[in-house]
Amino acid sequence: MTPGEAPARGSGEKPSSSGPLEPPAYSGVEARRLATRVLKAVLYERQPLDGAFAGASASEPFVAMPFRDRAFARAIATLSLRRLGQIEDMVRRFLDRPLPHEATDARLILVTGAAQLAFMDVAPHAAISLAVEQAKVSRHATKFAGLINAVLRRIAEQGQAIRQEQDALLLNTPDWLFKRWVRQYGEERTRLIVAAHEDEPALDLTVKQDAALWASKLGGTLLPWNSVRLPIKGRVEDVEGYEEGAWWVQDAAAAIPALLLGDVAGLRVADLCAAPGGKTAQLASQGALVTAVDVSQSRLRRLRENLKRLRLEASIVNADIAEWTPEAQFDAVLLDAPCSATGTIRRNPDIAYLKTAADMVALIAVQRRMLYGALRFVKPGGILVYCTCSLEAEEGEEQIERLLQSRDDVALDPIVPERFGLMQELVSAKGMLRTHPFDLQLGAGIDGMDGFFAARLRKVR
Repeated sequence: MTPGEAPARGSGEKPSSSGPLEPPAYSGVEARRLATRVLKAVLYERQPLDGAFAGASASEPFVAMPFRDRAFARAIATLSLRRLGQIEDMVRRFLDRPLPHEATDARLILVTGAAQLAFMDVAPHAAISLAVEQAKVSRHATKFAGLINAVLRRIAEQGQAIRQEQDALLLNTPDWLFKRWVRQYGEERTRLIVAAHEDEPALDLTVKQDAALWASKLGGTLLPWNSVRLPIKGRVEDVEGYEEGAWWVQDAAAAIPALLLGDVAGLRVADLCAAPGGKTAQLASQGALVTAVDVSQSRLRRLRENLKRLRLEASIVNADIAEWTPEAQFDAVLLDAPCSATGTIRRNPDIAYLKTAADMVALIAVQRRMLYGALRFVKPGGILVYCTCSLEAEEGEEQIERLLQSRDDVALDPIVPERFGLMQELVSAKGMLRTHPFDLQLGAGIDGMDGFFAARLRKVR
């Protein structure tokens, strides 16, 4: 599933696009403490950014923090992850020796302080003095307060010059991942991919009815397949149409796979691995009789909440699809398989530090079992769309090639771009969807889309 895809953003706190945020109003130290706590949960406890932020901001002393300050804290944590390689390179230049292993808190204060100095519109005196104050009240970082002060002052003076000489695209991508993409895409296209990760993406909406009208109302851009792209900053809940359930948040690329099922009005459709429900909502809004299946009870609760806001209906099943047997086969099935999610790093920069090559090997085996199992649910002549939000061929094209070589009861039904309102460059010569973070160049700071793979398969018998 796409981590960032949801009919509504769960915490309501995530800024929807990049840009300077005003520093906290009531307690600069507390906002920065929240940022470092979130960063620690991601980098040292391997928690996803969304979950880390939700958990930390719901705990004392952050639970009563105003939205503006929480948004500022999240912006620091997100930007620190997005530019982590550059930031750590800057910090290392001004250390006589590496920080000791136990100096985790000091490292995080340095990282978040440097992020503010080098990449955010924060006054140097505020960023430095509050970082030092934060260190002094931290039991583990207090002895490094002087060092933090000295290093951050040097970064305030030289950070912009250092940025000019850094290879940012190489520094901000884990080495194993950069090399993997070079092997698959070549260095030029790999650099385009990682360049797209530098900026937070715009806000994409899928609209229940009359996307052109809502694009006009909200000052957005209507994309060829009717996603609406907005440059809006701030709370999603404050955007017109949210309360009435007129639309939901869904990256433009994530909106394509459900469309590949074609006209689903009146058809029985299964959405497998359905939560948090963006694709379920799409199918239901198009008149499909949707059965949404997911193994996670907590994620299904969110799906139910989202469908309620959107005033849409679906049959919801809490089950492992490997063990689930429906009463009858479906006209169409959508399988958004668990994956490495490397196509969503522009939206979720934590992914680059949470996933490993070993994780991919395990996920590939899971995807294969799910793909073969999902065919059981498709009636003869029916359609299966398999998709992943991954840039890795092993999780996309190679899965489909392996399936077609081993089964004679299923055939590739090539995607015809014009039929689905897609640009030709998004569809391979074999008729499979492959989007990249650098695709969809619109200008005005609203470029790009998630990296997705999708294939349309027909059950022959």
